[in-house]
Amino acid sequence: APLIIESVKGSCGCTVPTKPEEPIMPGKSGQIKVKYATDRVGRFTKTVTIVSNATEQPKVVRIKGEVLKD
Repeated sequence: APLIIESVKGSCGCTVPTKPEEPIMPGKSGQIKVKYATDRVGRFTKTVTIVSNATEQPKVVRIKGEVLKD
């Protein structure tokens, strides 16, 4: 059965994910893109919550990085 990503949500307004609109067929892949507001200099750790038709509900993934000064 295809994987259907129903929703993706960032842990705050500075983390904006977008989900694939089409179902992901078995053996294929899809992308969840995440934009982070880079106006905050320094390290960050945020979460993205994914709701899908998979057996594990919901799935929380962690993103982390560092915004450097110009």
